[in-house]
Amino acid sequence: MIRTLVVDDDFRVSQIHSDYVRRVQGFEVVGEVATVAEALAAVRTLYPDLLLLDIFLPDGSGLDVLRRLSQDQGDTHPDALVITADHDLSSVRAAMKLGAVGYLVKPFGSADLAERLSAYRRLSARVDALSRSAMADQADVDALFSAARPPAVPRVPAKGHSAPTLSAIHQALRTAHTALSAAETAEATGVSRATAQRYLSYLVKEGTLRLELRYGTNGRPEHRYRIAR
Repeated sequence: MIRTLVVDDDFRVSQIHSDYVRRVQGFEVVGEVATVAEALAAVRTLYPDLLLLDIFLPDGSGLDVLRRLSQDQGDTHPDALVITADHDLSSVRAAMKLGAVGYLVKPFGSADLAERLSAYRRLSARVDALSRSAMADQADVDALFSAARPPAVPRVPAKGHSAPTLSAIHQALRTAHTALSAAETAEATGVSRATAQRYLSYLVKEGTLRLELRYGTNGRPEHRYRIAR
């Protein structure tokens, strides 16, 4: 489980965000705090993996929390997903420089947060898997940076396309270590080959996937698909 600490000075918002987190598989809420001082103390005692961090706090800024944790704990401090009504570019840039793994502007719905948390879970899983090896090749590096982003799936699919099926097919391509054929995508997602082909073609048209041609001995190219970068 990814231990999550919610840092927000509005207790009602904090409770809502905690409820959102609990709905996402693989996450648990270990605490809710409302100030910079409480956040720093909670990190020392609760050992969270991830902070849901507001910018505006009564005794300072969420960015102050990131600075202090970086100074005090170096590379061992928890990750932070900044969640705030502050969309000033200077705050966004500061959060990026301080190592925030994401920046989500209020107000947002549970689905928006779930996308970010799921992306973070994928990133954590990738890092854990690669930590067993001292080296990473370019494909591994690309996968890490890709995992940190939520899926770029159209929120409202074209007529005749199911959002869950579209998401499942997109996820299969995201987690694959190589380009997949329609048959391989169908096997990975449990849909028919024809259905997989239809959705793959749609995602290529949307620019989410890239079509590659692999030529075999019979002269006819095989269509294979991978995430567009």
